[in-house]
Amino acid sequence: MPLILLGAPLGNPADASPRLRDVLASADVIAAEDTRRLHRLAADLDVTVGGRVVSYFAGNEERRTPELVEALARGETVAVITDGGMPSVSDPGFRLVRAALAEGIALTSVPGPSAVTTALAVSGLPCDRFCFEGFPPRKPGERRARLADLADEPRTLVFFEAPHRVAATLADLVAAFGADRPAALARELTKTFEEVRRGPLGEIAASVAAQPPRGEITLVVGGAVATGDADVPAGDLAAAVAALEGAGTPRKAAIAAVAQAHGIPKRIVYAAVVATR
Repeated sequence: MPLILLGAPLGNPADASPRLRDVLASADVIAAEDTRRLHRLAADLDVTVGGRVVSYFAGNEERRTPELVEALARGETVAVITDGGMPSVSDPGFRLVRAALAEGIALTSVPGPSAVTTALAVSGLPCDRFCFEGFPPRKPGERRARLADLADEPRTLVFFEAPHRVAATLADLVAAFGADRPAALARELTKTFEEVRRGPLGEIAASVAAQPPRGEITLVVGGAVATGDADVPAGDLAAAVAALEGAGTPRKAAIAAVAQAHGIPKRIVYAAVVATR
């Protein structure tokens, strides 16, 4: 029998699909990130959970995965559900998906709400191309390095963040992307106290410092807009990098220096270097 990934409501039980209700009632095993929230959801949906319920969260995921694979191998239907959204997307589930596929076990999903696409849609920022970055690193140095690498990304960026870290993350985003970069902070999507703060990063950071948000938070940040001399021939860019490298500058630093000198994203200079090899 298959492994089924259940897309759970972000907060409003009315967003649950009929298929989700059916699987909750019929699955042999339901692996839940929070068993109490599962039972609360089932009660809200007036569904009687017919199978065995086990906890499946970050703390026991490694230990419990083999048990669930054994249940699947015995022919049992196993469903995975998190507190909201799709399992394995910044939530437990990916380890089990890989283990099940390695054993040739069928895999399917019951699509459902997504904080990523919901926040993106209501942000007012471009949605045609976007990049999901999940939770930024917790350590300040690692977080700043990651954001610095994303500063030239032209696609809209989507992040998850915890309430107690969001002020620090926004400060680092301002430092890496600039205070004028358009952004949106969405919290408690689909819930009673849903809120979306839209505006430049600097304004959102200031609002968070003055009024810290609570609950589930998704940050959406506009992509970088190319400025400066974007018409410089690729050969000239590559030659400038080569000259700096010849003088002893490491390639990464040389690319950054040439990009800054011309006011263009580093990715353009890097592409020029690759193209002229």
